[in-house]
Amino acid sequence: MAPSISIDSNTNMNSETENKNKVIVKTLYKALACTCGDSKNVLGSNICSSIADDLEWWFHGPQNCHYMMKMLTGELSNQNCFKFEPRSVDAIDDDRVIVEGWEGAKTYWVHVWTLKDGVITQFREYFNTWLTVTELRPTEWVRSSTTLWQSHPRDLAKRSLPGLMLAI
Repeated sequence: MAPSISIDSNTNMNSETENKNKVIVKTLYKALACTCGDSKNVLGSNICSSIADDLEWWFHGPQNCHYMMKMLTGELSNQNCFKFEPRSVDAIDDDRVIVEGWEGAKTYWVHVWTLKDGVITQFREYFNTWLTVTELRPTEWVRSSTTLWQSHPRDLAKRSLPGLMLAI
């Protein structure tokens, strides 16, 4: 797999927004790590003011792996606790943050968070799925695409997983 492609912001404002969004998402993961098995504490914390009431959620992977949504809704019990330990956090534009993690050779996940004005409005969870994020732009004669982000296989390079392309 190709390495992650970083996008340099043309203005300080975009860079500041990207950094702010990364901080919000990282804070969410830290709060979840501290309250595993008691996600109601996360729901009552200040971090929840950063999550929209009408959060749009999308999932791809095994049906028994809806861990993040169960954590965010308080449905995950202590016995079924899943600890998300981010291995990389990347802002791919001024409103999307991608978080990736894996545990050994069995579990690989990617989360794509969309933020508007500091509030998480959309969440996409990919479990045991390679992900490529592209930006599609119509040009004068043809459609062109730019790869913004790709899964980083590292520990899982020899594992066969389905691949998806997220076009934004």
